[in-house]
Amino acid sequence: MPTRPVRLTRDDLVVVIPALNEALRIREVVSGALAECPRVLVIDDGSDDGTAERIADLPVTVLRHAARMGKGASLRDGFAAALAMGARAIVTMDGDGQHLARDIPRLLASANRHPGHVVIGARLRHRSQQPLQRRLANEFADWGIAWGTGYGVADSQSGQRLYPAEVAALGEVPGEDFVFEAQILISAAQQLGTRCVSVPIESRYQSVHGDEQFRASHFKPLRDFSRITSHIVSGVFRRGSIPAMFRSIRANPALIDDADGMPLREPGREALSALDDGTL
Repeated sequence: MPTRPVRLTRDDLVVVIPALNEALRIREVVSGALAECPRVLVIDDGSDDGTAERIADLPVTVLRHAARMGKGASLRDGFAAALAMGARAIVTMDGDGQHLARDIPRLLASANRHPGHVVIGARLRHRSQQPLQRRLANEFADWGIAWGTGYGVADSQSGQRLYPAEVAALGEVPGEDFVFEAQILISAAQQLGTRCVSVPIESRYQSVHGDEQFRASHFKPLRDFSRITSHIVSGVFRRGSIPAMFRSIRANPALIDDADGMPLREPGREALSALDDGTL
């Protein structure tokens, strides 16, 4: 009989937090992560606002880039350091406070229900807080990334993820900045046969009705989606077999693991509805 995978625990994780000028909320983010996981690693990507000083007294490992190198480089360095620390899985969170550390146990539980999968914290709850254009753009990005993975993905742009160690250890994953986060899903699918499972989490964005403050996003939809899309499309045409990829996507819709049983809208439905009624 095949051996059952050894269950992951919080002690098997390292939380990796790429940070660029996150002084506003980095202490809150790191403190929350420490409450869920004893090992936290922050990659300070050349910040000049005192980001590292805000967490200097906390029991975390800080790697600092002397100059800005981009999110892709931060994640590569964070993965390498976390694997050297013996991580069996790596949880990533953004440093701007839009991810809640209390969702880490839910990602961990899903990883144990779906061994070997990349677990994505998918922003499928309270989505009205997310700017409409950003939400629709994210759904079209999901559609585009499916052409690289061969299966549906719910919220492929979320930075809150759990990566199995073998995915984080993949070498020669091309792409810089936000392209890296798209490409590692594609590389894992193509090289390891790895799929994603999405766990619904809440969207956290600055609201005119709330007191929480968030810094302006480093993600620029027009620029970064253009880079991601051109990167994926060029890869699809290099590999060929477009009809086969289309059949694979249709046969493998996005996998959503919602243990709480909350009602959700079907991923991609808003984007399709917008096309149908002419609002996009």
